Amino acid sequence: MASLLFTYKFLCLCPITLLFIFPFLSLIEAQASLCRTTCGDIPINYPFGIDDGCGSPYYRHMLACSDSGRLELRTPSGRYPVRSISYSDPHVFVTDPLMWNCQDGHHFRPTRPFSLDTSTHFSLSPQNDYLFFNCSEDYVIVEPKPIFCERFPDRCDSSCDSASYLCRHLPECASALGGSSCCSYYPKATESLRLMLKYCASYTSVYWKTVVTTTDSPYNQVPEYGIRVDFDVPVTTQCLQCQDPTKGAGTCGFDTQTQNFLCMCKERNVTTYCKDHDISSHRKAGVIAGTVTAVSAAGAIGIGAGIWYLKKVRAKAPVTCGVQSNENRLF
Repeated sequence: MASLLFTYKFLCLCPITLLFIFPFLSLIEAQASLCRTTCGDIPINYPFGIDDGCGSPYYRHMLACSDSGRLELRTPSGRYPVRSISYSDPHVFVTDPLMWNCQDGHHFRPTRPFSLDTSTHFSLSPQNDYLFFNCSEDYVIVEPKPIFCERFPDRCDSSCDSASYLCRHLPECASALGGSSCCSYYPKATESLRLMLKYCASYTSVYWKTVVTTTDSPYNQVPEYGIRVDFDVPVTTQCLQCQDPTKGAGTCGFDTQTQNFLCMCKERNVTTYCKDHDISSHRKAGVIAGTVTAVSAAGAIGIGAGIWYLKKVRAKAPVTCGVQSNENRLF
């Protein structure tokens, strides 16, 4: 009878109190869906995460997903649309809207050099080729590479190859440049890319994309405009145990305050794996920064208000649901 009376009194709490309490009680179920697994049609798997606390802390805040489902890679030089992510051959393929494209033809727009933070686990792939247009030959060595390397083998790496295959066969628009000059050069670092752009009108990046062929042709790569960025997958025993279907099939994540590993499960966060019931659990506190704090605070306010109201109800009879007076006013 006492429990029924408590339930009745709880259900008679004013709507504004319930508004605070119910989000707090449903926090566990809400958290389970916070690690999104896609952005648009691009899958988001470990080590990446587009929600804070998901994936590996090495890639925290590196990917952003817009409300329209557009995935972008953040770098020191800007934000770049992600066209695809490969997890079997770990790389991110991005495009740079400021780079030269076929529609530009011989009209070159101001651009900026693409760069990566060297302290991250990202790196520029050697499968990228860079084409530079209308370079000043007073400052840039623009010559056919084979001929130049025969004459100056010690300076071979410093030449921009004007006889490159890509300059003679521009992907998708072989004759777009008209009379403008083109040469191919692989910059060793962001600084060398910046120097090249100082003396060249513009540039673009071409990635040799591996494709599946239906013939016996030995050529299984096609050139495509864009930048391949390689990444490391930090595989740990903790994450493998967390993801193991026999151990609960959790999601690898981390505490946003300490960046320590957390296995994110449907019911709770743990430091090992979802079916390990003998260890202490973290009830989502601090995993998704901001969301948890806000909802927990709201829940605490609502529960406090509920307890205060119940005390008032015990002293005043009968119980009047939904009727606000000077005696039962919360605010």
